[in-house]
This record gives sequence, structure tokens and C-alpha cells, in this order.
Amino acid sequence: MLLEISGLSSHYGRIQAVRGIDVTVGEGELVALVGANGAGKTTMLRCISGVQPLTGGTIRFDGRDITRMPADQRVALGIAQVPEGRQVFGPMSVEDNLRLGAYRRKGDDVEADIKRMYDMFPILFKKRELPAGTLSGGQQQMLAIARALMSHPRLLLLDEPSMGLAPLLVAEIFNVVQALKRQGTTIFLVEQNAYAALAIADRGYVLETGAVVMSDVGQTLLADERVKEAYLGL
Repeated sequence: MLLEISGLSSHYGRIQAVRGIDVTVGEGELVALVGANGAGKTTMLRCISGVQPLTGGTIRFDGRDITRMPADQRVALGIAQVPEGRQVFGPMSVEDNLRLGAYRRKGDDVEADIKRMYDMFPILFKKRELPAGTLSGGQQQMLAIARALMSHPRLLLLDEPSMGLAPLLVAEIFNVVQALKRQGTTIFLVEQNAYAALAIADRGYVLETGAVVMSDVGQTLLADERVKEAYLGL
């Protein structure tokens, strides 16, 4: 397993956001974590990337204990997060945002990767000199994903990539996620849109009030009556 989480707990002051969570993500897998707003999904990702401290449990990455490791060292190991709400650097150009994604790297291959990002997201090439803050929500999401990919991640953490997007753009973003999976990228996807996430996931976990209540193959969870009733409106 590339990522192994055991007994993970985390608090915001006296409030326990997640409790006793066990999650694994294998190399090359697309694993989805679904649940309602406030279930603790974003807290989980923040714990993995190192910006939210744990109050219990362990996180292992490629067999190495990273539970207390600073966030920048986790990036160096190959963990990159696409944060909820995109969080692009608005005043900076699209291309400078991409270059920031590669800030730990050196060498001419950075230019080749920028070209690869433009091939993947042609609209970014057209707007490469514009401030990132002038992009639409969908374009900013593409930029946030491309910026994370510039770090050559071994594990890509996607936090609510469909949030606030029109249905056509949601479909486009999930097509990109599927393409990345086909290319061998290991992805941990956190989504409120349970149907879209589980439809493309190898495996899935269902989070309720900070705890995992179900886990199975993505298609199996999609067909589960409890999931249908609670998350799919069926």
C-alpha cells in the first residue's frame, strides 16, 4: 500500500472532527472518500498533507511513518493536494501558478511539463499570461490540478474538485481525473458528489460524523441501498 492510515483522529479545539479512521490507498488506485458536508472529509486530507495535526493514529507513506512529518517534507516525498476552493494565486499569471507547483524541482524538464499541462488543459495555454484570478471556477480548478501535477506527485489528493461547478464542467473535471488514473497516477478523491466519485473509483469509503461507516468496491457502494438513500437521493 502506498498510503496506510490507522486509527486517525483529529480535533479542532474540543471538537473531534475525525475519529479512529482506517484507510488504505494502493499504488495506482483511485480511492474515493464520500460523505455529507461536515463529515470530516477535508480534515482527513489536511491530516495526510500535514497541515492539520493528528491527535491519534498513524499515517504511513510508502512504508514510512510520516505522522509527525512537516508538510513541506511530505511534498518532497511526493504528496500533493488540490485544496477545496482551488486557492490559486489570483494576482499571479496562470503560468507562474504552474511554475510554483514545481518550486522544489530543478532542470529543463519543468518547461516540458508546463507544455504537458497546456496539452492537457488547452484553455490554460490560451490564458497563460492572464492573472489566475480572472479565470472561471472551472478553469481555476483545472489550474489547481495542473499546479499539483507539476510537483510530480506519487499521491494526488483531490478535495471536492466538483464544488461550485456547472454539470458540464463537473463532467469535464472527472474526465481529467479518469485520464490521470489511466496514466497511473494514484489518487485519493474527496467528494460530496458521491455518484460521480464512486462511479470512477476502484474503492470507496463512506464517512459520517467523522467515522468510516462503510467501505467497498466503488460500484458495490453505488448499488448499496443505504448509499443510494443517503447520498444519491434514490
